[in-house]
Amino acid sequence: MRFVVLAIVLSLPALDLVVTAHLSRVTGVPLWLWLGGSVLAGLLLLRSERLEFRARTVAALHGEQPLLRDMVDSGRKVLAAFLLILPGVVSDLIAVLLLALPLNVGPAYARADPRR
Repeated sequence: MRFVVLAIVLSLPALDLVVTAHLSRVTGVPLWLWLGGSVLAGLLLLRSERLEFRARTVAALHGEQPLLRDMVDSGRKVLAAFLLILPGVVSDLIAVLLLALPLNVGPAYARADPRR
């Protein structure tokens, strides 16, 4: 059973690369541009999230921001960055959808005002 899971996990990037190569042929955009652009975007997102996470953690420790909202948001951005770094258009679309989802809205994540 674990070999089946391993085969599925290893075949997804390969199939994603095949889809990207086909899309590259259809659109006329070079394959290296698709792959290089998404890797660059993923690395930049990962770097910026690393810097933002430090600042948000310090703010949460001082009681200025809620911790749960920041942790969920950081996890979502890091997962999207790793999906962008993976080769392929399908993983890039999943990453963009993950970034576009409004996950941190609603009363469950609202900041509790300690002064009230």
